[in-house]
Parts: sequence; structure tokens; C-alpha cells
Amino acid sequence: MAMDSEQKLDELARKLGVQEAELKRGVERAELAEKKLKSIEDELTTVGDQMKQLEKSAEKALDREEKLVDKILSLQSKYKVTEAKFEYGEMNIGKLNQRIDDIEDEIYREKLKVKKCSDELDDTFEDMIANY
Repeated sequence: MAMDSEQKLDELARKLGVQEAELKRGVERAELAEKKLKSIEDELTTVGDQMKQLEKSAEKALDREEKLVDKILSLQSKYKVTEAKFEYGEMNIGKLNQRIDDIEDEIYREKLKVKKCSDELDDTFEDMIANY
């Protein structure tokens, strides 16, 4: 019976050694898994921070886009107003040029009338001097 007990003790000691070795390997694997988990958590935190930065950048880009769209619309509106003013100005210039031409023609006709009157007065004075 002592031999049986010793054999059982040896077998139990061997099983205990195997279990301790398995426990050690399990602890090492758990520690390695914890390190990997910590690394993945750190990487996830970094990715999360980068996502926040990208979201902020996207918001800023959208704000800039909205401002630029508003500016484009404003410039288009100003362009239309300026174009209308230009067309109105061109029309007025055309009318003014026509008016200038009409006035120049009228001045020329009036000069001819003055010349005719002047010539008639000259003829009248010459007749008066010659006859009196």
C-alpha cells in the first residue's frame, strides 16, 4: 500500500507539475493577450482621436464650402447688377451720342442762319453806302 501511495503521490506530483506548467503557459498567454489588448486599445484611442480630427476638418471644410458658395452667389448677383448697369450705360451713351449729333447739326444750321443774316446785313449796308 505504501507503494501504491507513493505511485499515486508521484503521479499526483507529475500531474501537479504538468498543471503548474500549463498554468504558467496560460498566465504567459494571458499576459501576452493583455499586452495585445492594451496595444489595440491604444491604437483604437489613436484612431478615435484621428477620427475626431477628421470630423473637425470635415466640418471646417463644409463651413468654408458654404462661405465660398455664399460668396459665389453674392459675386454672381453683383455681376448681374453690374452687367445691367453696363448695358444701361451703353444705352445712355448711345442716346447721348445721338443727342450730341443732333445738337451739332442744329448748331451748324444756326451758324448757316447767322451767316445768311450776316451776309444780308452786309449787303444791306453796302446798298445803303452805295445809294446814300
